Amino acid sequence: MKLSSAILLIGSLASASAFAPARVATRAPSSLNIVPGDKQDVADKVKEIFAKGPKVDAAFDKIVQERFPGAINNQDLVTKTVDILAGKGYSGSNTLLATSLCCDELARQLEDDFNQVYGNNFNLGGLSGFPFAGNTGFGAMAAHIPDDGYCLVVYGPHVGIAADGTVGKVERSGIALVDTCCGSAVAASNYLKGITDGGAVITTKIQEFTDFQQGAVQELILPHGKRLADAKDRMIELPYALYDSQDMLMREIVKKGSLGIKKGLALLGGIQINTGPNTLDYFVPMRFDYMNYRGDVVEEMLPMLQKTKNSAKRKLDEQEN
Repeated sequence: MKLSSAILLIGSLASASAFAPARVATRAPSSLNIVPGDKQDVADKVKEIFAKGPKVDAAFDKIVQERFPGAINNQDLVTKTVDILAGKGYSGSNTLLATSLCCDELARQLEDDFNQVYGNNFNLGGLSGFPFAGNTGFGAMAAHIPDDGYCLVVYGPHVGIAADGTVGKVERSGIALVDTCCGSAVAASNYLKGITDGGAVITTKIQEFTDFQQGAVQELILPHGKRLADAKDRMIELPYALYDSQDMLMREIVKKGSLGIKKGLALLGGIQINTGPNTLDYFVPMRFDYMNYRGDVVEEMLPMLQKTKNSAKRKLDEQEN
């Protein structure tokens, strides 16, 4: 066969395959099958997720609470969130999970915990957790929500806490060095400090496309220069400043894409706290809103999550006494 004929044949086969009927694979429903009215308690089902993981460490929990008041561990967060949303009709088969969390592998833990309830997530986030997928990404995500179904969006920056309580550092599996977390956030903070302290190098260089996300993180943190400079602990204040910028962007994105919401959208925003391999991760909930298909907030559910934290604290106090 001549080369030209072979190329023509391959091209024909490729063109034909493009118009062949697509084999549709149905999304595997959650084995937990969480639905309202289920006889088995939702909390008992979610316990299956954490059965083999680290248990609550009372001493370390105290360290986390001292640095980030209101933080709740992932187990309590997922249990309460799923319970609240089940009451609104959310289940493993009618809910799309979307996240805007940092690229860091440690940020996947919270996704994994929710994945086991709602299935694979649509990723909206990039460095530091900023929703870099933007309006286009949100629109694509909304189109993937099951018919007559729901969506849960979890978003926010992350920060590490080492075993000794150092904020901005964390132990990682297989690495002896106690590493920086979040690296992108700390780099942006150092960039900003160079500006506010007057030590930044003057340059005509414009943002590089090969690192445009980090460039955007640095630009989006600029309004918080004085806030961070005046903070008692810059590393503790940093994720709060990042969250405020991310929440502003998420509100704008959701507002523009609200027509894509089908039955309901829950927005869970806050600060993800990553810890070492032997302790639970935590989350500081800052926003937990339920929106209808018009994009209107019909219920602020944050107090329900905060009750979980108070209950957990009482249990720890009882254990210590």
